[in-house]
Amino acid sequence: MKIAEIAKLLDAEILTGEELLDMDILTACSGDMMSDVLAFPKEHMVLLTGLMNPQVMRTCDMLDVRCVVFVRGKKPNEDILELARDYEIAVMTTDCGLYVASGVLYTNGLHARTKGL
Repeated sequence: MKIAEIAKLLDAEILTGEELLDMDILTACSGDMMSDVLAFPKEHMVLLTGLMNPQVMRTCDMLDVRCVVFVRGKKPNEDILELARDYEIAVMTTDCGLYVASGVLYTNGLHARTKGL
């Protein structure tokens, strides 16, 4: 699934990474604890989260997460967005809650890769 399609499905506002909208996303993960995110396979993954701190971007950079969707209408501050630009991570925000956003992506074919978990 392309990042542009994720944005459309979630009616999300794109905050950074417009140049990445054509990138393929292979898997998804939802969570507010970065230690839980570490347990997921990471190849070209989208992270859905409500956690609002710079550690989100640092974790995503380590794990090759290419897209972050902040849920519940949360908008990251400029420090977080600057890290996202530096790490070349697309960032968007949606009014959907975490459960609904995850369900929308799952229903439309973006699944977690759970082999080995």
